[in-house]
Amino acid sequence: MPGDRKIGVAMDFSKSSKLALQWAIDNLADKGDFLYIIHVKSDSADESRDVLWTTHGSPLIPLTEFREPEIMKKYGVQTDIEVLDTLDTASRQKEIKVVTKLYWGDAREKLCEAIEDLKLDSLVMGSRGLSTIKRIFLGSVTNYVMSNAACPVTIVKDPISHKH
Repeated sequence: MPGDRKIGVAMDFSKSSKLALQWAIDNLADKGDFLYIIHVKSDSADESRDVLWTTHGSPLIPLTEFREPEIMKKYGVQTDIEVLDTLDTASRQKEIKVVTKLYWGDAREKLCEAIEDLKLDSLVMGSRGLSTIKRIFLGSVTNYVMSNAACPVTIVKDPISHKH
C-alpha cells in the first residue's frame, strides 16, 4: 500500500545506480514511503569501524546528515551533489522519507542482508552491463541479488550502454 513502503536503492554513485535512483523515485516512491539509500563499501580505512559495523552496518543516516560532507567523511563516503539534489527534490516533491545505510564487505552479500535488516518491500539497482565473459569470471552483483533476495528486485539498465 502506498505510503508505508520501504524501498531500497543500491547506490555506488555510478551512472547506473543514479539511473536506478531516478527510476525508483519516478516509478515507485509515493507520499509517506521510506527510501533507503544502501551503499556498500568493500573496505574501510578504520578497522575499529569495521569491527563495530561489519555485521549490521552503520546507524541509519537521515538526509539532513547525508548532506553534510564532514559527517560523510567520517564514514569514508564522498558527497555526490547530483545524488543529493535528486534526493532533496524527491523528499520535498514526493513527501518521502530518505535515509542512508552503509555496509562494509561484499556487495552481493551485504545487499541481501540489507533487504532483511531493513525489512525492504523492494530493491532497485543499476546494471553495469558486464559482458557474459566478465560476468562469468567476476560474478554479477545483480545476478546474485536477484537470485538470493528476500524481496522483489528491479534492475534498471542504462539504455545507452545496453544497445546492440
